[in-house]
Amino acid sequence: MTPGHRGGRSRPPLPRGWRRRLARLPLSFYRVGLGPVFGRRLLLLRHTGRNSGLDRRVVLEVVAHDREEGTWFLASGPGAAWYLDLRASPKTTIQFGNRHYAVTAHFPSADEGGEIMARYAPAHPRTARRLLAFTGLDVADGSTDAYRRAGRAIPFVRLDAAPGQRVR
Repeated sequence: MTPGHRGGRSRPPLPRGWRRRLARLPLSFYRVGLGPVFGRRLLLLRHTGRNSGLDRRVVLEVVAHDREEGTWFLASGPGAAWYLDLRASPKTTIQFGNRHYAVTAHFPSADEGGEIMARYAPAHPRTARRLLAFTGLDVADGSTDAYRRAGRAIPFVRLDAAPGQRVR
């Protein structure tokens, strides 16, 4: 299998060198207390390594956030370690802005994923195209139906805040 090629889909290779450091820069922002600078677009997810048992952290883009319900939706790339870790241990914590929340991960069906992507793409067209390129999916015509079909192939995660937590 060539770099950037997984399961019959072609995707850009993971960043290396200075590009990897740049991609990991948001994690440093959270470490020094500057997470709120990202507004409501990113969150810091803590997860436990499914094999190592070690505490891990990753900064991810929020695809959708429902403040009233206390839920966040995230999209995963194929075989992402954080996604597999959440499948093994779904109870964890996140930092959203400058607040911390205990959450439980749930895994929407493919049809639910299609609807999430159909709503997300018109609101964030450039980011949606990049996400799909990264996962090796094509939406050449850019239609809502094309995004819905692509969204069915993306593993999504819904994070639900623990009962009784006030989400801001």
